[in-house]
Amino acid sequence: MVKMDSELYPERVTYRRGPIVTGRVIRLLDGYSREMRVQQPIVVAVLATAGVFRVMMLLLASLLRAGAGAGAQRRWKELRKGPEFLVTPLRIRDSEGVLCEMEIHGHLPQTAIEPADHIQVTIRPQKDPQLAPRVERIVNLTTAQLLTPRPPTVWSHLGPALLLQAIVGLLLIGAIAACTVVAA
Repeated sequence: MVKMDSELYPERVTYRRGPIVTGRVIRLLDGYSREMRVQQPIVVAVLATAGVFRVMMLLLASLLRAGAGAGAQRRWKELRKGPEFLVTPLRIRDSEGVLCEMEIHGHLPQTAIEPADHIQVTIRPQKDPQLAPRVERIVNLTTAQLLTPRPPTVWSHLGPALLLQAIVGLLLIGAIAACTVVAA
């Protein structure tokens, strides 16, 4: 029997399609950041409705001569760019002996998964078929832990202050529209 050099001929890694994969952790590779895309209509809608709120506040401030400041506003480029999140490639050997790779999006505690842990992973394919499937949930059968990585969302990227302004602006638009319908 000829022993093959693992550096010259590395073992082939596969991407499993099944929703649940059970196996042993072989390795957690070094994580890297990936940018989430933000769709332009979402940013336009939120900024437009928040702008209505800001205009109403500026009008109110000018009436009261309070001179309200605009505060720290983020620019269009910053909002359009989207948040970055941590991607950690995970390699496990499934119950059939196949080496599988998947991606963990978001942060997990460092000691949550160790090499040789027996885990059950719920995965979902990503939009790009070239990327490894995304881990949605990990059940560490060795430590009896349930782990759910949470990457940032578009809404957490926009922030609660801007979203609150957008909601109030939307309510103001609705109130003005209702008043014009009633008056007509």
